[in-house]
Order: sequence, then structure tokens, then C-alpha cells
Amino acid sequence: MARTTTIQRATSETDIRLSLNLDGSGDSRIQTGIGFFDHMLTAFARHGQFDLDVTCQGDLEVDAHHTVEDIGICLGQSLDQSLGDKTGITRFSQASIPMDEALAQAVVDLSGRPYLVYKADLEETTVGAFPTELGAEFFRSLTDHGRLNLHIDLIRGSNAHHCLEAIFKAVARALRHAVSLDSGVTGIPSTKGVL
Repeated sequence: MARTTTIQRATSETDIRLSLNLDGSGDSRIQTGIGFFDHMLTAFARHGQFDLDVTCQGDLEVDAHHTVEDIGICLGQSLDQSLGDKTGITRFSQASIPMDEALAQAVVDLSGRPYLVYKADLEETTVGAFPTELGAEFFRSLTDHGRLNLHIDLIRGSNAHHCLEAIFKAVARALRHAVSLDSGVTGIPSTKGVL
């Protein structure tokens, strides 16, 4: 069964089309209008081995917030829908990723219960046109609409570009393993029988 989804979302603030293939090879075509965010989503796709296409026309004349938040919503919805009933998935995973002086850890549970813990204190307020505070907003939207439990910890780091890139890559690697099909798992990996 193909684990792919296409989401279209149009509001007065953004117009988004997002396609996700969980069993891809890391190919991506990303056009959000925010260069650094494009870079992060490209890294996310590559290190998660997800095929990801994103186009967004957002109200960037206001700021980047709506674009980043709404793409998080669409990616979360796509992740959730692509997983179906979650039969046979690994479910839990974690990854630690270094990037020069930065070290980030992500721990994920595809539990069906949204909860984000985001601990990343960055001194820099922007990277390019990307406000660093929007990292938390993106992952909150992803978590809420992907219905997953995600803990993100920036263990150390001083360069905001390195810190955020390590975070995005850590989340991608953790999700890559969590969504993978485990031949040792029979049915849905939960004592409740549903995720």
C-alpha cells in the first residue's frame, strides 16, 4: 500500500499544496518564499528519506509566521493520513544529530496524542528571513496535526543556523525510523489496539 498523501489548504493568509511519500528516497521540491525554511524542509526530506513537494503562496508582506505555521499544519495532516491506522509501524524512535558545535536530540512517539516539548534557546533572532522563534511554531503545528508526541532538545550550540538544522535533521531521522514498517510488529503497536 502506498503511503502517500496530497494536502491542499487555502486561506486568506496562505495557499499551500503539499505532497508526501513516506517511502520515498529524499527527493524534494520546496518553494515557500523563505529561503532558510526551504533549506530546512529540503534537509528534512533528505534525512527522513521522504519525498516532499511543497508550494506556498503566503502573506510574506506581513511576516513569515502564517507560512511556516500552515506548512506545519499541512505536513502534520499529510503524515497522519499517510500512516493510515499505523499497522506494523515501529512507532517510537529517537535521533541525535550534531552540526559543528550544535547537538540536537529528537524523540518521537506516533501515539495519536499530540504533545510537543521544545527546548531550544537561541540567542540569534533570525536566520536570513526566518525568525528563529518559528522553529517552535512549525513543530507545534506538525505535532498537533500529525497527532504525535515529540520532544526536541537542543543540547548545545551557538550558531542558530547550525542549531536549527541539527533540530530539523534530528526530527527527520527520528520520524524516518518511527514510520518504518517493522516485520516483527503484528497489527497496531499499542495495548489499546488503536493509535
